[in-house]
Amino acid sequence: MYKKMVLVSALFLSAVIGLSAQQLTRFAVVDLPKIYTAFFKDSKAVRDFEERSARVQADIDKMNAEIQALQKNRLDAAAAGDQQKVLALDNEIYKKTEYLKEYYRIKTAELEDQRKKLTQSDTFLKQVYDEIRIVAESDGYSMVLNLKESSGILWYSPTVDITDKVLNNLLTKAGR
Repeated sequence: MYKKMVLVSALFLSAVIGLSAQQLTRFAVVDLPKIYTAFFKDSKAVRDFEERSARVQADIDKMNAEIQALQKNRLDAAAAGDQQKVLALDNEIYKKTEYLKEYYRIKTAELEDQRKKLTQSDTFLKQVYDEIRIVAESDGYSMVLNLKESSGILWYSPTVDITDKVLNNLLTKAGR
């Protein structure tokens, strides 16, 4: 009888240890950019970013239109045989094209930096991380990985993606 009791206790203990070990290996993934886009799209900081982005794009479009007009003028000058005007327009087209390339490079870097700051602000991160923690703990996950920034994730099951659940909870708490 004593041996049976010890055996049953050992089996029970093994099962408990096995279950707790399984729980330690539960992973989840979350798509932070998706949460940022959906949850904070109406915030003032995001609206400011989008307005700035639109202004930069309008400037780029304007510069492209100017270059295209110069190219048309160059074709007309070449057709008319005005070589001096063709050379002058070639020079102007080159300068404006180089300026546009540099403008685009600088503004794209500035906008990307601003976008990163938005998604990494303390308020945003604290709110999102708190909600990720709540969802992960309630669903029994012991680790949550950022799907977009972890190059180590080669595959994952959609069942471990808690992005939509976190996003829905954030939107509910924000009253949206």
